[in-house]
Amino acid sequence: MKIKILTLCLAFTLCKAYAQRPAPDTLQTGKGILSIQPIQHASVVFSINNKVIYADPAGGPGYYKGVAAPDIILITHIHGDHFDTSTLNAVRTANTILVVPSVVADKIADKSKLVILKNGETTIQLGISIKAIPMYNLPESPTSMHPKGMGNGYILGIGGKNIYLSGDTQGIPEMRSLRNIDVAFVCMNLPYTMDINEAADAVLAFKPAIVYPYHYRGKNGLSDVNAFKHLVDSANKGIEVRLRNWYPGL
Repeated sequence: MKIKILTLCLAFTLCKAYAQRPAPDTLQTGKGILSIQPIQHASVVFSINNKVIYADPAGGPGYYKGVAAPDIILITHIHGDHFDTSTLNAVRTANTILVVPSVVADKIADKSKLVILKNGETTIQLGISIKAIPMYNLPESPTSMHPKGMGNGYILGIGGKNIYLSGDTQGIPEMRSLRNIDVAFVCMNLPYTMDINEAADAVLAFKPAIVYPYHYRGKNGLSDVNAFKHLVDSANKGIEVRLRNWYPGL
């Protein structure tokens, strides 16, 4: 009986999350309309011309109810809110291409269609360029939660647009020196990544056209993304800050 009740509670939570999923945003590219669908925490789904890309699918397959199966899955690093084998195995198909850092590849049993990228490397899959960008904590330390080289942020080149996924990082020089980013997804949660002030300062340095604060649940709850937006808006009104609900069901 207890197991049945827990199962029903989980099902209810996932159904509620699905019902509260934000509507997708769109971006005009040189290859058509790109759909941008926030899912939860660090997970987002991109769709263009019947090609579907999942970033960091986690949290359970219920979050992906009604979303087309992925042609490509990107995984930034090994932590469970980004690399979740149960969710991955549920959403992955026999044709899905996985793009991952080596530490994640080591934990994947089925290595078919597996592409391993190190920081700085680029691959082209299904006409989409995918470049691995460093993500790490400051000060640099091999014992930090996110040491340099362990994981990848990514820049996707889609129809002449550049989409940046920060992964778990601080406002590192490699982020601050980015240029020509059309859409950025930037993390901000202590003690795992950075606070809103550091995130805003980094965003103001590389000036994406659009920025989504994501991955903003930390040890003490949700970061104040409205304050992040105020910091960016006050300094540069040319950067569009898009606030979306990355924690449906809460």
